Amino acid sequence: MPQIFVQPDTLDAENTRFAQSPLRHPVFLNSVQKSGSHLLRNILRMFVPVSQQYAADFIQWGNLPQHRHAFDPTHPRLSWGHLFFADASVVETAHTRRIVLYRDPYSWVIARARFLLSDQFSGNVEHLKSGEIEVDELLTMMIFGLPSKLPPLNAIYELNAVAWLGARAHPLKVEDLVGALGALDTPEAETFFAGLLGACGIDMPADWRERVRIGSDPAQSGTARDNLTGVAMELPKELSARHKALVDYHAPGLRAVLGYS
Repeated sequence: MPQIFVQPDTLDAENTRFAQSPLRHPVFLNSVQKSGSHLLRNILRMFVPVSQQYAADFIQWGNLPQHRHAFDPTHPRLSWGHLFFADASVVETAHTRRIVLYRDPYSWVIARARFLLSDQFSGNVEHLKSGEIEVDELLTMMIFGLPSKLPPLNAIYELNAVAWLGARAHPLKVEDLVGALGALDTPEAETFFAGLLGACGIDMPADWRERVRIGSDPAQSGTARDNLTGVAMELPKELSARHKALVDYHAPGLRAVLGYS
């Protein structure tokens, strides 16, 4: 099984600096991997009592039976993961406020490649770090996947994001989240975070900006881009026209349904 190595953060201690109101409903932060999962989680952890944060694991399809109690409406908790849309996951999360976080598939291809090359990831694709593969070849693998090793882009987005758009869920683009963080003192950012907290059933406190600043600090996230180590390959800042075309061929209509075109 792949392993992810993340340094512990100090957000539980930071959380106690603020007056916390009990969570009234279970909240599940669902996301496409490498779409800002830790960023969103860390921000919202600053608005929920530590005792109501379900930190046992990232909940996924494979471990759902072991963590179904995270969604118990009689004991509301904030939980997070990468959960497929399916009958069992819809039933188990029926009483939760669902947030679905994703990013533009074009930038996801690069983010996925960077993470798999980093020291923070260890799994069945260590050979990708050997230096024998060209950048273009690696990015193509991120789109089409590798048989029995890496699922293709479309499969990940289909059940982790797109299908949830047809359910009761609050969709969230990481680009919108990052944009609000970059303009935190503006009325637009206040409107954005009021909407996000409202979708979670959390009342917006007067000190919301300070909480957001602490939770979004890259130093608190071991998987933030700037904290990834060991990435020896120079990756592009933007996907080439050729690879954008490959994404569109592989997953026609995907970006449109997600609101990117």
